[in-house]
Amino acid sequence: MSIDKFFARIPKFQSANSSSQNSPLFRENVNHPENPPNNDEQSQEVDVNSLKADPAKRLANLKYYPNHRDTVRRAYIQKGPCQPRNHNFPQTEMSGALRRFNFKWFNDYPDWLEYSVSSDAAFCLPCYLFKDEDVHQRGGDVFSSRGFRSWNKKDRFGIHVGGPNSDHYKAKKKCEDLMRQSQSIQVAWNKQSNQAKMEYRIRLIASIKVVRFLLGQGMAFRGHDEGISSSNRGNFLELLRYHTEICDEDVATVLRKAPKNNQLTSPAVQKEIIRACAIETAKVIIKDLNGDYFSVLVDESRDVSCKEQMALVLRYVDRRGFVMERFIGILHVRDTSASSLKESIASLLAQHSLSMSYIRGQCYDGASNMQGQFNGLKALIQRENRSAHSVHCFSHQLQLTLVGISKKCDEVAGVVNLVSAVLNVVGASFKRRDELRDAQILKVQKALEVGDLQTGRGQNQELGLARPSDTRWGSHFKSFVNFILLFDSIIDVLDIVGTDAESSDERWKARGFLDACLKFEFVFMLHFMKNILSITNELNAALQRKEQDIVNAMLLVGVAKKRLQTTRDTGWDSLIDDVLAFCIKHDIEIPRFDSFYVFRGKSRRKVAEYTVLHHYRVEVFYKVIDWQLQELNSRFNEVTSDLLHGMVCLSPSQSFANFDIEKIMRLATLYPDDFTEYDLVELRCQLENYIVDVGSEDIRFSSLNGIGDLSKKLVETKKHLVYSHVYRLIRFSLLLPVATASVERAFSAMKFIKTDLRNRMEDGFLNDCLITFKERDVFVCISDDDIMTTFQNMKTRKGKLD
Repeated sequence: MSIDKFFARIPKFQSANSSSQNSPLFRENVNHPENPPNNDEQSQEVDVNSLKADPAKRLANLKYYPNHRDTVRRAYIQKGPCQPRNHNFPQTEMSGALRRFNFKWFNDYPDWLEYSVSSDAAFCLPCYLFKDEDVHQRGGDVFSSRGFRSWNKKDRFGIHVGGPNSDHYKAKKKCEDLMRQSQSIQVAWNKQSNQAKMEYRIRLIASIKVVRFLLGQGMAFRGHDEGISSSNRGNFLELLRYHTEICDEDVATVLRKAPKNNQLTSPAVQKEIIRACAIETAKVIIKDLNGDYFSVLVDESRDVSCKEQMALVLRYVDRRGFVMERFIGILHVRDTSASSLKESIASLLAQHSLSMSYIRGQCYDGASNMQGQFNGLKALIQRENRSAHSVHCFSHQLQLTLVGISKKCDEVAGVVNLVSAVLNVVGASFKRRDELRDAQILKVQKALEVGDLQTGRGQNQELGLARPSDTRWGSHFKSFVNFILLFDSIIDVLDIVGTDAESSDERWKARGFLDACLKFEFVFMLHFMKNILSITNELNAALQRKEQDIVNAMLLVGVAKKRLQTTRDTGWDSLIDDVLAFCIKHDIEIPRFDSFYVFRGKSRRKVAEYTVLHHYRVEVFYKVIDWQLQELNSRFNEVTSDLLHGMVCLSPSQSFANFDIEKIMRLATLYPDDFTEYDLVELRCQLENYIVDVGSEDIRFSSLNGIGDLSKKLVETKKHLVYSHVYRLIRFSLLLPVATASVERAFSAMKFIKTDLRNRMEDGFLNDCLITFKERDVFVCISDDDIMTTFQNMKTRKGKLD
C-alpha cells in the first residue's frame, strides 16, 4: 500500500502557502471558529473567552487549527467540567416513570462528568478533548458528541469509564499529561537547571507584579497600541525597568541579564497573565457565592468604539449574611433582542457553572427589550424560572417621575432648559470660565471684608459649573445649587458676553438669557426645584447603595413622600422668604402678589382670574408637588403586592412590629420551587418559635434596623441553622435588587479603561481588564502563586516551574 494515499497532493502550480490556505486544517477562524480565517489569523492565539461552556454548543476540537488545539484543551481542563449543580433539572418520561439528571452524580464522577443545560444531556470532558474522529469507542461517541440522556440507566456511566485500558482512561491520561509539563517532549528536550528555573520564576513574578499594578490602576500596557505586533514599549516595560532598579540586588541582577527578546515581556504573554488574573478573580467570586441563589442585574451600553456591551452583575448573600454585588463579566452583543440577551446571560453564567434556575431576582431599566410584558427579557426568564421575580430599577423609576413632572409643567421645563442653556454659554470657552472665576473671587473677597463669610479650612471652595444631564437628574440639583451660589458672577459674565461677543447671535442669546434670569419667575422656580430635588436626590443616593434591600428602599420612598407632603403643608412660607430675600439682594423686581396674574406671551388685557400669589402657590407650588406625589405612587406600586407585604413582615424594625405569619406564608408560596408542602408546614412551626425567640427573648435582636442587619445577626448567632426556612425567605428578600447602580459603575469603569486611544481593544481583553479593575478588592487578595499557577497551566511553556 502506498503511503501517498494518506497525504493530499499539492499541484505544481500552487505554492505551499496557497495549499495551506485551502487545506481543511485552516477552515476555522482562530478568534471565531465558525468563520474561515485568513493567513494572518492562523498565527494568532485562540480567544479562550469565546469558548462555549455548554458541552452541546462546543465546536469539535478537531475543527480547530492544529497548533491551537492544545490551547483549547488546556483552557477547558483549567475551567473543569461544566457542572451546574444548582440547575433545576427537567424531568423526562422513561419506561413509564419521570426521570431526570441527578446532581449527586457530579460527586461520583467529579473530574469528567458534564451536563448541558441546553440539550439536557451528559457529556465526558476528556473524551471530548481527545476523541479520535476515526475511532468510535464504546459509548465514547455518545458522551463526547451526541450526549447521554438515559437517566434510568446510571450504570452506563461506569460502563463508559471502563477499565485501565479503556478509551476513557486513555483520554483522561492525556489530559493529565498535557497539564503535567514535565512529561512533555518539549520539556524533556529543554531540561532546565535549578538556577534557570529560579531565574525564570523571578522574571515571571516581576511581570505579574507589574501587570497587577497596571490592572489595579486601569492603565494602558503599551500606550495606544496594545496589539501583539506593537513595537510600543509602553507602561509595562517602563515599570519593569523601574522595578529592576528598586528591587534587591540578586533579583535586579536576574532581571538585567534577561534577554531582550524575553518571552515574558511580549504583548501576547502579558495578555495571558491578565487572563490568569481575571480567571482567579472570578474563581474567588464564584467560591464566595458557594453555589447559592443569586439575582442578576443587567444593562447595555455602547463603548467608545460603538460596540453594544452587556454587563452582568450578581447579587447574593455570602456566608456571613452580607449582601454582595459582584461584576462577573461584560459581553459584546450584536443583537439586543430579548432572546439574544437571554442567550448571552445563560452563556456567561454557564462559563462559571451557574444555572439560570437559581436566579431569584432580576433588575433592569425600563427598556422594552428588558421589561416587555410578553417578550421582554424579564418575561423570558420567568417562563423558565417562576421564582425569578423582577424589579424595575428604583433609581430609573425615580428618574422617570422627574421627567414626567418636567413634561407636565411648563415652568419646570423652562427653568431646567434655561439653566442648561446659560451654563452652556458661560462655560463655552476658557476665557468665559476665567471671567466667571475672577468675578467669583472678587465677590468672595468683598464678602470676607464685610464679614459675610468666614475663613477656614475647606470653606469657600471654588465651585464648578457642571452641565446637567437629562438622564441623571441628580446633576440638576447640583447645577441649581451652584447657579444660586454663583448667581452674581453668572450675571456679570452674561452681561460681558451680551456686550463684547463677536457674533451678533451670541450677543442676542446672552441678552435674552440675562433678561430671563433677572425675573422673579425664574428665581422662584430655581429655589423651588432646588428644594424638591434635595429630597429626591437624597433618595436616589440611598437607593444606589450596594447593600440596600427592597424593604428599606420602600421605606425610603415613603419617607420621601412624607417630606414632600410636609413641604406642601408647611414649606411655602420658608420658600417665599428665601425667594424674596434673594430678589432684594440682587435687585430683581418683585411682583405685587395681590394683582391679577398675566399669562406669559398673552396681551396684558387677557389676564387670569386669579392673583399672582394664587398662581405661584396653587398653580405651581401645590400642583408640582401633587404631580410629584402622584408619579411616586404610580411608579413605586410594588408595595401593594404580596411579595412586598411579606418582606415587610420579616423586617426587625421596631421590635418586629410588622410581623405577620399569614403574610409571610403567602410570601413563601411565591417561591414554589423552594418550598414544598412539607416545607410550608415546617416554616409555619419555625415562624411561631422564631418570633418568640428573636422577637422577645433574645435581646441581641432588639436594636436591628433592617433585614440586612437581621441576616448578619442570625448568622453571627448561628440561628440561621435553627430557623433554616425563615432564613431562606430573609435571603430571598435581600436578593431582590433595588437598582442597577453596580452595572452603571461597571460602564463607568469601561469608559476609564477603553478610551479613545485604546478603542481597538479586543472584547476578551476588555473583559479581563474590567473584572480585575472593577473588583479590585478581590483582586488584591489573590496571591502571585495562584496567578502564576494558572498562567503556567494555560499552555506548554519553555519556562518550567515545579
